[in-house]
Amino acid sequence: MMRRIFSDYAYGPGPRHGCWWDETCPAPVWPELDGTQHVDVAVIGGGFTGTSTALHLAEAGLEVAVLEAETPGWGASGRNGGFCCLGGAKLGAATMARLHGSRETQTYHAGEEEAVHLVQRLIARHGIDADTHSHGETVMAHSAKSGKALQAEAEASGGDFVARQDLAAQGLGSGFHGALTTPVGFALNPRKYLFGLGRAAQAAGARFYQNSPAADITQDASGWQIKTPQGHLRAARLVIATNGYSSENLPRWLAGRYMPAQSTVMVTRAISAEEQAAQGWTSAQMAYDTRHMLHYFRLMPDGRFLFGMRGGLISSPRSEEKIRALLRRHFDGLFPAWSHIETTHSWSGMVCLSRTLMPFVGAVPDHPGLFAGLCYHGNGVAMGSYAGYLLADLVRNKTPDVPYSKLMQRLPRFPLGRARRLLMPPAYAVLGLMD
Repeated sequence: MMRRIFSDYAYGPGPRHGCWWDETCPAPVWPELDGTQHVDVAVIGGGFTGTSTALHLAEAGLEVAVLEAETPGWGASGRNGGFCCLGGAKLGAATMARLHGSRETQTYHAGEEEAVHLVQRLIARHGIDADTHSHGETVMAHSAKSGKALQAEAEASGGDFVARQDLAAQGLGSGFHGALTTPVGFALNPRKYLFGLGRAAQAAGARFYQNSPAADITQDASGWQIKTPQGHLRAARLVIATNGYSSENLPRWLAGRYMPAQSTVMVTRAISAEEQAAQGWTSAQMAYDTRHMLHYFRLMPDGRFLFGMRGGLISSPRSEEKIRALLRRHFDGLFPAWSHIETTHSWSGMVCLSRTLMPFVGAVPDHPGLFAGLCYHGNGVAMGSYAGYLLADLVRNKTPDVPYSKLMQRLPRFPLGRARRLLMPPAYAVLGLMD
């Protein structure tokens, strides 16, 4: 039985209800695991990480089976903001370098960039129509102080800085204090990308099973035994790819090592060219602001506007209603000329944090044959896909041919065990005051 640290509501259909991506393409129907099967590698979790792992393992000739507890696209990979961009860590570059040295920091950041390029290659190689747009990613200064910081960063790095008075001419008009564009990254429809990746993995020979949660995981001399409600999967090696939807006991090693956090998204009706002009936002750039409790947003190819932010600390029908209303108020505050534009869809999902503020991708210490990829801090499109590529190499005892930092190979426990969510309210309060 799963042991999770949020209420059952957080993992049920309530937060997911109203997800726009569900309207954009039908989900595949996978069988449920029935009976006993033997494979080289079992993967738990059918999101970006698990599907990328399965694709790259199957292409290398291994037999692999993916167990999805719900239906395809149900978790974070099917309900996120669709930002394929640099990210994965919450640790700033300067702090990372001070704590871990410049070499490992450079290796990690090279991996972030390679992650974006990997997704580009996968989309091109497998002919995935994922509604891609945006030339890089733009960060918007929410205050005069942050505007000066972005300008200084641009001068140091040669980045493309736009001053406050020039934002409207760039189609970025919304009361911000400047903008800095990073040329790496693009936006996409995460559901279309995920399902395209899944089709490619199946074509390579990977097996996918839905409504097949891992009810029990054990290891014996022959390998890993995973029991589901109706089936039994035996595998020499096991990959955990459950991210914010992980369980404390599947496997027990995970207990206390990850922190789920809610994020909430809304999508408006299509905004006409005249309405876009009235607000001064006509850009197709995906963007986020400089707040610690940041907003992320983009005008999509069909004219709809996607807007998201960190979700609430409690999950219940009432709290879900309140966070969706708060999200709308934040949207109206940042884009006042669109206050009459209807919200047609709104939903929530889990991102995942680690104590080190870094992703974990690698072999699990002292657990032969066990591997995991999780904790992408809200940047799972690129980093989850990249984690799958790395894991496929590591599972085969192959040294990755892409950047793989040692900073991604530790996942210490949080304090307080299953009560670790108590750490979040004071952290959120401090970040709110800093903003």
